[in-house]
Amino acid sequence: MNHFSYENLFGFSAALLTTIAFLPQLFKTWQTKSAEDVSLIMLILFITGLICWIIYGLKIHSIPILIANIITFIFNFSILILKTTYRKSMKQ
Repeated sequence: MNHFSYENLFGFSAALLTTIAFLPQLFKTWQTKSAEDVSLIMLILFITGLICWIIYGLKIHSIPILIANIITFIFNFSILILKTTYRKSMKQ
């Protein structure tokens, strides 16, 4: 059984591009020790959406959706943790 299809190629391409798009923000947040310009509400909404995508990917057994959204969840949850950590350290 051949698993290659153009649909999967587009799925993995989309997964790669949308996932790595968050690496510059994660790196900048870590490097500058500030996420002041990153909206907390946006992060919470986005992470909630990623959880929904992960559940959807599990239900339809879609590897591209699962891989992309799990990794993107890890990146964005890391940004959220850094944002809250740096905000607490700035107040002290």
